[in-house]
Amino acid sequence: MRPTRLPPLGTLRVFNAVATHRSFKLAAEDIGVTATAVSHQIRLLEHTLETTLCHRNVKGVLLTSAGETLFHTTQRLFSDLRDTVDKIHALNTPPAFTITTTSNFLTHWLVPRLAHLKATWPSMDLRLHTSVDRVDLSQKTVDAAIRYRETPEAALACTLLYEDRFTLVASPSLAIKRLDDLTSVTLFHVDNRHVPSCAPSWQNWRDRIGPATLNIEAGLHFNDETHALQATIAGLGVAVVSKLLAQDFIRQGVLTAPFDHTLTGANYYFVTLPELAEREDIANLRNWLLGEMDIAR
Repeated sequence: MRPTRLPPLGTLRVFNAVATHRSFKLAAEDIGVTATAVSHQIRLLEHTLETTLCHRNVKGVLLTSAGETLFHTTQRLFSDLRDTVDKIHALNTPPAFTITTTSNFLTHWLVPRLAHLKATWPSMDLRLHTSVDRVDLSQKTVDAAIRYRETPEAALACTLLYEDRFTLVASPSLAIKRLDDLTSVTLFHVDNRHVPSCAPSWQNWRDRIGPATLNIEAGLHFNDETHALQATIAGLGVAVVSKLLAQDFIRQGVLTAPFDHTLTGANYYFVTLPELAEREDIANLRNWLLGEMDIAR
């Protein structure tokens, strides 16, 4: 016995739209064809199946028993087809890429460069995460991290991005020219810095650079470098901050670094699991960061 010839897929698609909307006009708008074309496809399908599938009246479309049976199948058919097509598209879509870093780095360095990153890699689906705590990459809740450390991490694929230093910054309005000028302005302290081990504190600044008369017990204390930077931009005092995080403000002229002296900092590393190191989007971001950091040096 010869197998029954199936009707053209296009006619089934049109019928499914008609049965869904119970209207030739709405089905035509859904598919993007004319109502006449819909009517023609329904007649072709009925001719192929040798049965009437629907009746039109002033209230819309009424399916026959055969039409209801066919609609039950076409609903499932096109639903499964859409799911399959979505899965195929998903296979060709780059995975979401989550990177974690500190709020300070994200705010002062990465966010101002996101437009350039997006222009360079428009298809990169980047998710940004910040945390003061170290995120365990082996848990795979994030794909990579930008970390501030003194040494690389042996268990991870680490790329050195930037060797940081700490510099003194002030608003140009304070007109700081000489080290002795520091004795007459408010010192901003950033507490709870754990890296580098030789803290970039006012104690270390006075011991290494001076002036010896600097009263390091006075001033205002912040637990976040971002707030210290904002207060410094406002001309309320001076701070010793990451050179990388301050460089855009210095370039824009809202801050000045009046002295060449700097204190030792740590390093910015791009880290990921070894098995992810060559994933295309991760490699692209790593190389983009390296290029941007070269500009920063």
